[in-house]
Amino acid sequence: MIIHGNVIKNIGLPLAVAALMVACTNGDEAPATGGGSEEMQTLTDISPVDRKPFETTEIASFDEPWAMTFLPDGRMLVSEKGGKLQLVDAKGQKIEISGVPEVDYGGQGGLGDVVLAPDFASSNIVYLSWVEAGEKDTRGAVVGRAKLDLAGQKPSLKNLKTIWTQNPKVIGRGHFSHRIAFSPDGQYLFIGSGERQKFDPAQDMAANLGKIVRLYPDGTIPKDNPFVDQEGALPEIWSLGHRNILGLAFDGKGRMWNQEMGPRDGDELNLVQRGANYGYPIVSEGDHYDGKKIPNHNTHSEFEAPKVAWVPTIAPSGLIFYSGGLFPAWQGSAFIGGLASQSLIRVTFDGDSAKEADRFLMENRIREVEQGPDGAIYVLEDGEGGRMLKLTPAN
Repeated sequence: MIIHGNVIKNIGLPLAVAALMVACTNGDEAPATGGGSEEMQTLTDISPVDRKPFETTEIASFDEPWAMTFLPDGRMLVSEKGGKLQLVDAKGQKIEISGVPEVDYGGQGGLGDVVLAPDFASSNIVYLSWVEAGEKDTRGAVVGRAKLDLAGQKPSLKNLKTIWTQNPKVIGRGHFSHRIAFSPDGQYLFIGSGERQKFDPAQDMAANLGKIVRLYPDGTIPKDNPFVDQEGALPEIWSLGHRNILGLAFDGKGRMWNQEMGPRDGDELNLVQRGANYGYPIVSEGDHYDGKKIPNHNTHSEFEAPKVAWVPTIAPSGLIFYSGGLFPAWQGSAFIGGLASQSLIRVTFDGDSAKEADRFLMENRIREVEQGPDGAIYVLEDGEGGRMLKLTPAN
């Protein structure tokens, strides 16, 4: 594996070829309809790590798990794409939570992200994303908030209220994205909204597809959002030109990053800037599935380029910045799950620059990554029977 500037290229690796085939057949992609990356300054050579510096412990298994988050008492909430939300303890015992909204399940759609409100300890509010049906076979992602009632033997969601809707709803079952993240100060809610495999909406300011949006926790719109006063623009838009955002997280410096799937290759890790345009579908480091080329980011200086772009694809899903004590050498690193690459990828940073540092082969598609309160790293495997694995330092 050779990294050219911020473009990571695998050369002559059977594993990479197999991973690319997986991405084009049963990854989180359906063939859509940009060019190959030009070589830039070589940073370093990287090979997949054979001997992992961690041990894995299976906690539980799920039916198409999609996201997880930790409660203050150490238990976990795990969403399953088919429409179930599970309460899970440290031993893997599961209790299904009632009151979950009805979801439009199919393709990439269903129940999505789950995060706690910043004031969860006092409010017991949780945030969920899911896909709902619209008129004439259309659908779109929504985000809602509800009170999590853990009293008694049957936990439930109460007073569920939708606070944001993907606009417009369109035909198809891909690229919902619907990742959720709160700013470190808890004042703002950010939502990743995919372009729904429709390309042009990512540049259309009258739609929130292909955007990252910024709201207050109650769903109202901050008056200092970058496009509030722009005629014809939706005021919730924070950044644009995105494709399929499957990871959204803040680093220790309070900067927001996202990872997103490129078209045919060109997956991206972006430092998300206020009002910035990341160029899709006008520029990309990947190709369209039909072979048509998209100009690279370096051909259009008006667009923000990714800090890392992967060619061929890793099919990223999940994103965290590690701050725990179990792996002190990894503090400040980002971790990204790999679907097609069946890997856990560590990214390191130098100022605004980033590079892949390690790629740990996990032998299964990794859907989600989280840091536990004990400093362990937890991952969710994708698909039916997907396991939750706890990663702790190897002896």
